[in-house]
Amino acid sequence: MTEQLRNEHQMAVTRDYVSQPRLCYKTVSGVNGPLVILDNVKFPKYAEIVELHLADGTSRTGQVLEISGSKAVVQVFEGTSGIDAKNTMVEFTGDIMRAPVSEDMLGRVFNGSGKPIDKGPQILAEDYLDIQGKPINPWSRIYPEEMIQTGISAIDVMNSIARGQKIPIFSAAGLPHNEIAAHISRQAGLVPHPSKSVLDFHEDNFAIVFAAMGENGTMSNVCLFLNLAGDPTIERIITPRLALTAAEFLAYQCEKHVLVILTDMSSYAEALREVSAAREEVPGRRGFPGYMYTDLATIYERAGRIEGRNGSITQIPILTMPNDDITHPIPDLTGYITEGQIYVDRQMHNRQIYPPINVLPSLSRLMKSAIGDGMTRKDHADVSNQLYACYAIGKDVQAMKAVIGKEALSPEDLLYLEFLDKFEKHFISQGTYENRSVFESLDIGWQLLRIFPQHMLKRIPSTTLAEFYPRQNKSTTKSGKATPRLEKVDEILSGQGEGSQMKIGTYQLLQLKKATDCLDIEWDEHFVADFRKELEADFMSKLENSSSDGSSSDSEEMELNEASLDRKTIKVEPDLEKY
Repeated sequence: MTEQLRNEHQMAVTRDYVSQPRLCYKTVSGVNGPLVILDNVKFPKYAEIVELHLADGTSRTGQVLEISGSKAVVQVFEGTSGIDAKNTMVEFTGDIMRAPVSEDMLGRVFNGSGKPIDKGPQILAEDYLDIQGKPINPWSRIYPEEMIQTGISAIDVMNSIARGQKIPIFSAAGLPHNEIAAHISRQAGLVPHPSKSVLDFHEDNFAIVFAAMGENGTMSNVCLFLNLAGDPTIERIITPRLALTAAEFLAYQCEKHVLVILTDMSSYAEALREVSAAREEVPGRRGFPGYMYTDLATIYERAGRIEGRNGSITQIPILTMPNDDITHPIPDLTGYITEGQIYVDRQMHNRQIYPPINVLPSLSRLMKSAIGDGMTRKDHADVSNQLYACYAIGKDVQAMKAVIGKEALSPEDLLYLEFLDKFEKHFISQGTYENRSVFESLDIGWQLLRIFPQHMLKRIPSTTLAEFYPRQNKSTTKSGKATPRLEKVDEILSGQGEGSQMKIGTYQLLQLKKATDCLDIEWDEHFVADFRKELEADFMSKLENSSSDGSSSDSEEMELNEASLDRKTIKVEPDLEKY
């Protein structure tokens, strides 16, 4: 295996190699920010890579940004601090910037320039690819389909992400967007499809490329590129391109479904503005260069699927909106290029809701192609639409309540308020390490919708309601069928099947629930009320029988005491519904 890797590495190094002399210059005429200006340069090429050799023996990498006659402007990725104009030698390589790529990059950590920083060995490259990527023929693009599961209910049910989609997360300073990014990278995966092969959905067929820019700070299927806070700002220009180059290799040559998370694209845009200012270009909105839209498009448009290739690249760029301003040029231009957005809300964060994703301004434009029968579940779209409608009405009722008071609200309005509170606490909110499947999230959605009578759920077809709405006491799998273990519990509780002849008291009921771990069973108020009536009627019957007999055996006395205990429990715990 090692010998094979060495041979592949040797082939990658020598492929398309042409021996030619390199030109070296000691003609640095000036340094301006991250730029170095050279004079008397012969035949420089645009985007050509140069090596700068400093007087102290260290080397840095740069790229030709601009050519004017015999002058060349070089952008230095590691920064220009310490560069001496007299003693610095600049060597032109005659080649563009290529990144070494290999499947062994998974589980490794690299800096913003693509060099390993996890104390591991150098990567034996299987290929060297241009970091700018190759343009994809629009005719060969495949429409994004099938869903990537993030484990977050607010995304998977309400804003489902299709493979090959590009959908940003709009956040702001002080909000937990980095935690959300880490949450997604820990547990993102594929949703099994019954008509496809098992291997297509094996965890080895999924990879994550994480490019973090401006971060202060692996998993086996994650490739991490880090531009730390102390690293040169200009390095952020190439970090997302290195990440996407690695993603393209994994997707189109290794046939993996790759999720690329880019954080923070605001840091990238600010680095772009810094270079533009150093080049003394005419600034655009808020000082950003006028070509920022085109530059961002060269990153975002590298997502997608290609005909004839099994892999896909899905992008989730994360950006922070300055002063929570969604009209800022960075989110504004990003919204024109991408296919929706996920909005992180500060008010929800202040209410201790994690993840604080506001589903109302959020949108996934390709959601319809990623969900439904055969991909998730046939009720997915209807549940999502109804949850959106109920949540929006709940927000309106909440605003009306602040004006007219709770006493003036109708019973239907109170139901919407109850739904609003439970939707945020039980559906949107979840633990930092909680990984919900899309089917578990849909079941939670149905439990919340059962707050309303059927006639109020107008966005769900009657056939879907008839199939999913009545099943208060069942937990479903993908096929929509209850699990066998919970079906048995349902039989006992409904008075059918073996074991149903015995009376189940309050304590035994809770013990049964605990023993079967069926915490997702909905113990609604109607079930509890019926159970109370049945238990009290049974107690009164035992009491009358014991009074008429005048005496009772030890066993009858024991049953009476248990029934009394059950009745006392009901009286002492009127809020049994919370269990």
